Amino acid sequence: MPDHPDERKGKMNKNILYLDGFSGISGDMFVAALLDLGGNREKLEQVLSGLGVHGFHIEISEKKSYGLKGCDFNVVLHEHLHHHHRNLSDITEILERATLSENVRVLAGKIFQIIAEAEAKAHGCSLDQVHFHEVGAVDSIVDIVSAAVLIDDLGIDECVITGLSEGSGTVMCQHGELPVPVPAVVNIATAAEIPLRRSERTGEMITPTGIAIAAGIRTRKELPKTYTIRKTGMGLGKKDFGGPNILRAMLIAEETNPEQIYVLESNIDDSTGERLGFAMEKLFEAGAKDVIFHPCYMKKNRPAVLLKIIAAESALPEIEKTLFRFTTTIGLRKYPVERVCMSREIIPVETSAGTVEVKRCSFGDIVRYYPEFETVRTALENCNSDFQAVYDEAAQLAKEKDV
Repeated sequence: MPDHPDERKGKMNKNILYLDGFSGISGDMFVAALLDLGGNREKLEQVLSGLGVHGFHIEISEKKSYGLKGCDFNVVLHEHLHHHHRNLSDITEILERATLSENVRVLAGKIFQIIAEAEAKAHGCSLDQVHFHEVGAVDSIVDIVSAAVLIDDLGIDECVITGLSEGSGTVMCQHGELPVPVPAVVNIATAAEIPLRRSERTGEMITPTGIAIAAGIRTRKELPKTYTIRKTGMGLGKKDFGGPNILRAMLIAEETNPEQIYVLESNIDDSTGERLGFAMEKLFEAGAKDVIFHPCYMKKNRPAVLLKIIAAESALPEIEKTLFRFTTTIGLRKYPVERVCMSREIIPVETSAGTVEVKRCSFGDIVRYYPEFETVRTALENCNSDFQAVYDEAAQLAKEKDV
């Protein structure tokens, strides 16, 4: 497969969200931050109107928190609304009936599942016995569904959360006065391995809904070594902690050095050729740039193979796991190397046999043209031309087109 132009420049195409939990997180802060990032307000309002839950309306406005401008998302409950104590099956039924895309329905369900498991552990009961006192209320349902809608709308591929700041003291809830962080927050943080940072601010800075959203979307524990910031959104909280109460969300692009790659090696003397061939396929699927077998001799004069893998640093965790899963090796060596490559781009040409893609490789004033084998083969399926003739024709046409 030809390299993507952005990959040749050392940029990854994944849409990565970074949440800076300086002031903790709540459901409304998260929704506000994503709206400030550019989430589609009209789309959100349309989805909420088809949610099948009544007795509320939303207000979206621009406000300030101690001089910092951001977005405020507010779920306004109507006076006649009665809060219901819903269990997980009730929530699931609401999501199934609502007009939601599959991505939104799955993510919202995942977040509710995370809260249910945390509450069940806190109260020592089964999932079916958990009643969503606050989460089952309309405002929390709206927060979670809105979060899922905006994640889907912004096309978020990955999410980085390095930690969240929590307040101190106690908070009043359905079960009386509880220490901060409350049990549900502690259980979610423990299960999702989200680090908490204690602050001197008094009060609850992390709500169960907020950390459940964080746990549901988090895919990375650390920021990339280098990255560029595409856009920043600020979601404002409702509480006054004596300083800015904000959730900062950033869309970032990971920067990598394509010339810095790794070589992984392993000596294998107890595997069949079939198993090694299968392992090669799996290593390519895991992201290896190349996989090579060298015949060698090991101790006791055993014929063996030296397996070499070339890969980018970002692919190492998956490749290492694949190597141990699909080969008999019990160890590997890895080391960074520098790679010098010719620049590459694809030039499509129309040959007598059909369309063929030609890879143009250049280094300074050195230029070469290599027709892609698979496209030559595809073109030959519908004609009786000679392979070498079509190959040469494609290379010549690309050279002429490039002049």
